[in-house]
Amino acid sequence: MQATAYTYDPEERSGQVLLDDGTPVPFDAAAFDAGGLRLLRPGQRVRIETEGSGADRRITLVTLQTF
Repeated sequence: MQATAYTYDPEERSGQVLLDDGTPVPFDAAAFDAGGLRLLRPGQRVRIETEGSGADRRITLVTLQTF
């Protein structure tokens, strides 16, 4: 799934992405670390993997979108 980086805290290695419908979804340090990134800038397109659905949906991976 694709999303856009919305917020990122480099000290906590966590933040939020915006889904294409505008829904903000938070991610934690484990999801950020799983993608192997060192930095994330707001506005970057990212690829995410999630598990669960609805209110229980959580991001398990955040990485850069490659074409």
